[in-house]
Amino acid sequence: MLKTTLGTHVTENKNLEPPEAEQREAGESEEARKPPEGQEPEERAEPEKRAEPTPILISRRTRNILLVGILVLFLLLMWAAPSAVVMTLGGVTLALILSFPTQALSRFMPRGLAILASFLLMLGVFGLGISFLVPLLLDQLSSFVAAIPGLVRDANQTLRSIVAPLAENDLLPGTPEEFVANLNENLLNLAQNLAQSVLGSLGGFVSGTVNVGLALFGIFFIAAYLLVDVRRVRAAVVGLAPENYRRDAEELWGSLGFSLSRYLSGLGLVMFIQGALSAAALFVLGVPYALLIGVWVSVTAVIPLLGAWLGAVPAVILALSISPVRALIVALLFFLIQQFEGNVLTPRVQGQVLNIHPILIFLAVIVGGELAGLLGVVFAVPALAVLKVLADFFSVRLRTEG
Repeated sequence: MLKTTLGTHVTENKNLEPPEAEQREAGESEEARKPPEGQEPEERAEPEKRAEPTPILISRRTRNILLVGILVLFLLLMWAAPSAVVMTLGGVTLALILSFPTQALSRFMPRGLAILASFLLMLGVFGLGISFLVPLLLDQLSSFVAAIPGLVRDANQTLRSIVAPLAENDLLPGTPEEFVANLNENLLNLAQNLAQSVLGSLGGFVSGTVNVGLALFGIFFIAAYLLVDVRRVRAAVVGLAPENYRRDAEELWGSLGFSLSRYLSGLGLVMFIQGALSAAALFVLGVPYALLIGVWVSVTAVIPLLGAWLGAVPAVILALSISPVRALIVALLFFLIQQFEGNVLTPRVQGQVLNIHPILIFLAVIVGGELAGLLGVVFAVPALAVLKVLADFFSVRLRTEG
């Protein structure tokens, strides 16, 4: 029995050894897992629990009604707050214009510095222009206003000498004095209507945007945001399209950006070249106020087709106050500048971005002027460029069923 008892105790001790060994090993592993003194234990990240969103089922008709309602509400807000439209259009335009220097400078420096350098370059050019050109323009403008009576008198005398032979041969209705008086009245009415349109548009712009400073700040802010976050904006816009059409949406985004930026950048260069050529040529021909007329030509060049002729009117009138021959030379000069701009300069600078028939451009300018005045005239061609890109995009994709 003693042997049996000892054997039983030995067996029990043997059965107890493995648990004790396991406890010792577990204690050692826990000691190894403990962080050293002075270091806080790492917190275990709890797995994120994301609940599936509960779908809200609506019909296609309800969805379409909601989309149309949102669009109408957006248009009503834009109509009630025109300053937002002006600042948005101005910001997008400025961003498109600065996209070219930003891309060029991005090859040599980070994109953020390239955007900053582009803005500083633009502000520097405007600052130099204001500091040097504005005093000269104000001086010429004040001198021009003071000389208007004499210029009108000289132009009337020149016109009478031109139309007198026509009246003697009964080729002119009425006397030369009546013809000149009617012509002066028509020119005065045209100038008044143009001035009222320009001042009315400028007044609406200023009053609608509270003040010019706020409008400029909004334009610069939107342009800077678009240039900095262009990838995020593009991703957000492309993400609105269905997944199967996102590649096409990216292509449409690229086509719109290229067309608008190419057109607007080219337009700025064309305006500068036209104004510089006109001012230099008038200065060589001895026409007074050449710099003032050059700036006027640059401003009117923003109006397609009609801008070149509007810019030539004051130059021809001033040249007419000198002599009929000088007026004829100036008219021929502006005709050559217009031909150079239309056949050489614009195709080289802007390429085939528009490729739209001049009749459609002319009609777009007329419609834009009727709808929104001066701003409508200015933005008519960019809007037409957008419509052309959309037409080219959908013409190769839309298919009729059946």
